[in-house]
Parts: sequence; C-alpha cells; structure tokens
Amino acid sequence: MRYTRRTSIAPARNTITALAAVAASVVAMSATSPVAVARTAETAIPMRSLAGSYLAGRFARSKHDTTRAAKFYRNALFRDRESAVLVEQSFLMEASEGHWPEAEMLAKRLVEIQDNHRMARMFLGLTAFKAEKYLEAEKHFQKADSGPIGELTSAIAQSWIALARGQKSRSLRLLKLPQQAEWAQFYLRYHRGLVADQAEKKGQARLAFKQVFRQDNRTLRTALAYAHHLANAGKRNAAQGVLKTHLSRSRGDGHPLAKDLLERIKRGDKIGLLVKTPSEGLAEVFYGLGEALTGEGGVSIGLLYLQMALYLEPDQSFALAALANAHETTKRYDAAISTYQRIGSDTPLRSAIEIRKAFNLNSLGDVEEAKALLETVAARDPSDIKPLDALGNIMRSKKRYAEAIEYYTRAIDLIDKPDRRHWSFYYSRGTCYERIKNWPAAEKDLKKALELFPDQPLALNYLGYSWVDQNKNLKKGMKLIEKAVALKPDDGYIVDSLGWAHFKLSNYKKAVKYLERAVELRPEDPILNDHLGDALWRVGREREARFQWDLALSLNPEPEDLLKIKDKIAAGLPEKRQARATTLDGEKAFDGPVVNGPAAKTGAGQGAVPPPTRPVAQ
Repeated sequence: MRYTRRTSIAPARNTITALAAVAASVVAMSATSPVAVARTAETAIPMRSLAGSYLAGRFARSKHDTTRAAKFYRNALFRDRESAVLVEQSFLMEASEGHWPEAEMLAKRLVEIQDNHRMARMFLGLTAFKAEKYLEAEKHFQKADSGPIGELTSAIAQSWIALARGQKSRSLRLLKLPQQAEWAQFYLRYHRGLVADQAEKKGQARLAFKQVFRQDNRTLRTALAYAHHLANAGKRNAAQGVLKTHLSRSRGDGHPLAKDLLERIKRGDKIGLLVKTPSEGLAEVFYGLGEALTGEGGVSIGLLYLQMALYLEPDQSFALAALANAHETTKRYDAAISTYQRIGSDTPLRSAIEIRKAFNLNSLGDVEEAKALLETVAARDPSDIKPLDALGNIMRSKKRYAEAIEYYTRAIDLIDKPDRRHWSFYYSRGTCYERIKNWPAAEKDLKKALELFPDQPLALNYLGYSWVDQNKNLKKGMKLIEKAVALKPDDGYIVDSLGWAHFKLSNYKKAVKYLERAVELRPEDPILNDHLGDALWRVGREREARFQWDLALSLNPEPEDLLKIKDKIAAGLPEKRQARATTLDGEKAFDGPVVNGPAAKTGAGQGAVPPPTRPVAQ
C-alpha cells in the first residue's frame, strides 16, 4: 500500500496539487525528451505560472536533477525577482551545475538578503580568492563560520588565504581549533601538514602527517600526502614504508595512484608535494569535505562542495572522480560519464575510469558500447583482471550467463594462487552455472568460494538454499543459511531465504516468522511479499495472505510471476502434496508447492555489480 504525505501549501490545495502533478510529469518526460520538455515548460499553461515553475524546481531537486531544477528556478525567479527563497534555491542549483557567472550574481543578491548565508559567503570568498583579493576573501569566510562544518571550512580556508598573503606563522595558528570532534581534528592536522610544507616548516609538516597516518593509514589522500612529503624531503625509504603500509591495509590489490607513486619513488623519480599552491590547498578543503559529505549521504551539499573545489582547480582529478561518483549515486549516469571524460587520459586511473564509464553506459542501456569499451581495456593490459570481472558482472546483470561464465573463467585463469580476495569470481561464475542448469559446475564453484572465504554470507546463503531447494543435504543447507542470517541479520533477501527454506520443508510457522522479518527489511520487493503470502495461507491466515499477494502485485513483479500471483489471489494455494523419499541426510523432504522460487538479486550493473543472493525460481 502506498501512502502520500500531506503537505500544507496555502492557499489553494487543489490548485497546487494539480500544479505539482504537472511539474512532476514535465520533469519525468524530460528524462527521455529534453527538447520536448523544454517546449512543454514554455508552452504548457501551468508552467507559465510562478507556482508551477517553483514546484517543478522542487520536484527536480528532490530527484537530484539539478540541471532541470536550475532551469525551473531560473524561470520562477524571472517572475518574482525579490523572492529570497527563489534567489537561494537558484543560487544552490546554479552552483551545483557549475554555472559560475550566474552563481556569483545570485550569491551577491543572497548576502544582501541574508548577510551570513554560509554557502553564498563561501562561494564569494572563493571568487575573491581567485581574483587575488585576499582581504575580501577572508572577510567572506569569516561570515561563513556557522555550524560545525562551516566553522571548520572557514578556519582552514582562512589559513590558506593567510598563506597566500605570505603570513606563514598566522596560517598555522589558524589551524588550532580547540574542542573539535576527532574527525575534525584529523582534517585539521592533515591541512596543517599541507600548509606547513608550503610554509617551509618541514618538521611541523612531518609531525602532522605522522599523527594523521597513525590515526588512519587507510585513507588514500592522506597516505599520498605523507609519502609525497617524505619523498620530497629525500626520505625515500620512509615514503615507501608509508605506501606499503597503506597498500597492505587496502582492499584488493590497492589503489592505482598509490601503486604508481610507489613505483616512481623506487625508480628514483623526482617527487613534488601533493598540494603545491595555496589555490590547490583551498580546493583541497572543499574536495575533502565534499567527498566525505557525499559518502555519508549528504549528496546535495557534498556535490556543491565538490563543484566549488573544481571552480578553483578545474582539473583536480580526485574532485572530478568524486563528483562523477556523486552523479552515479543519484543515477545521473550521463553526467557521470561527462565528468569522467574531464580527467586526463595520462593518469594511472585511466583503466579504473573507463571501467566506471562502462558501468554507467550499461546503466543507460548501452550494453554493447560498454562491452566494447571493456574489451578495449582488457586488450590493452591482458594481465588486468578488473575489466574481465566488470564484463562478467555486466553480462550477468543482463542474464547473458554463458558470456558471463566466459569472462569469469578468463579472470580466474589469471589468478596464480587464489585467496580470500578472489572468492567473488568463483561465486559469481557459480551462480551463472546455476542459472544455465549446470549444477555440478555451480556447486563446485560455490564450494570453492566458501573454501576461500568460509564466512561469506552470500556464498553461504546461495549454496545452502540451492541444496534445500533440491531436497538434498538439508541439514547442511539449513546450517549454511542460518549462519548467513547470523552474519547478516538485517539483509532481507538472506532472511527471506531462511523463511522460504522453512516453507519448503513445511515448517510454516517458522516460515511466517522469518518472512515477516524479511518483508520488514525489504518492503518494496514483490517476491518477498509473495513468499509471505504463501506462508500466511499455509497457516490459515488467508485474508492476510491475499493482502500480501495483492501488495506483491502492486510492486511490479516479473511477468512470469504476475499471472501466478493473480491466480493465487483468486483461488489460493493448491492442496499440499505428500512427503516423498528421504534425502541424502536421511531426513524427510517435502514437495512444497513452489509457486515462486527464491528472489534473484543480481544488481543492475552499476559499480561492482552485487552477486545474486540466491537462485531464481526454476
């Protein structure tokens, strides 16, 4: 059942609701036909109104479509130039899109209305800094120190401005903020190291970097800064030690930039500082906070910080990559691709960027283009396993299982000695074998995945459920599923596996218990709601069962499940069949009425496509 939260937008509820609906339809249409929507926005009667443009802007912003939000707010502002709300929203959207002349004009108007508007003051501070008007820049940042983030940003920004003015000692004093949270102290120490390096206070820089690295040696940017500092000071062995420590704590085989820097230091290349100018340092402030904010769910404000970093340093590859990632998070895959294309091709990140572009192309439906790009990456470096893994994931997400198996096999053939890191290759190939009904090969790969990573919940769940589904190894299968649930008790799909396994074994009361929990965790999934309906029917709660099936029907189930659900709503479940032969464990097995099989969660090809949770219904 869907619920709509009521809002109170005076004065005419019905009129505003109608305008909102029109605005929503215009924005939705714009996803497929920008030209048609531009014309609609200009010609449709509601869009000529202030309220229509405002509501369309709000709707677009709620969908993270800042491009169209900026256009709608611009249209609304044209009709009401004195509205503080419209000035503010227009500024935020124009800045989020990197429309700097418009953003600067609106920021100036905004501070006339609200003197200490934090984001407007920060942006005006950046424009003044870029024009080398350092005193003016400092005044803007002093007025932008509201809230914890504002106070931190303001202090570090003023430090870099002081350094640009040649005030080396003052620039370091400004980075001593008392009573700051641990994460803020970490960030302050990091910038103290960067500022001290440029201020030629090498001892202070080294102490700050050492403290930061001791606190967290996994963060790439701080590890790179420390290694750059040491190598630049002639401490090459120490720099290598920092990078080796960082790489040993990293996931996979480490970040390409860390590995590239390590090789350059070993070769004896001249290594400069990571951040070389006050402008780069000030951009680093906004990049670091922007990346952190987007990673913690604050995508809108994080995106704004990242754009401000790029306003100062348009080619900053880390900020560009973080901005592209933010676009991916909001499913603006075309914008992500455009942002990745702004990163130079001579970077060690080239292959990683092309893989990300391929995933975005896949999400846009350009599967063959994504495949061609990844084949090119794989051909350029035949020893690189990552593009083959990406190809396998994309093919699997499109249910092209035979092709996926081929790519996973090529990837596995490149592994000399498989270890825990490689479990997913065997697991993913095993799920593909299961999909094409080659169970012996699937079982072998799933067992290999668990041999490499015995406590991997997805592998435990998939193999355990497959055994239960086939009425074999029931005791072992149930133990695997139960272990998976213990490891990931809040994963709705895995909890659903346990409930559905109990259903298969005619343990209907237990099935209801776990399936109700699964639906609490994943209320939007049609298969989980369908499973709960089946279990409720078997325990005699027939009215509730039909409610769950009806809900499943409203959640856009797969076409092959649609008719089955309709039949159950009309006639309920058929009578149970009798128990049959014992299993290999010697336990009784039951032919439960498997109307729907377990859910398949194969991902949509975005990022590292998540492996399926368990088999799909046969």
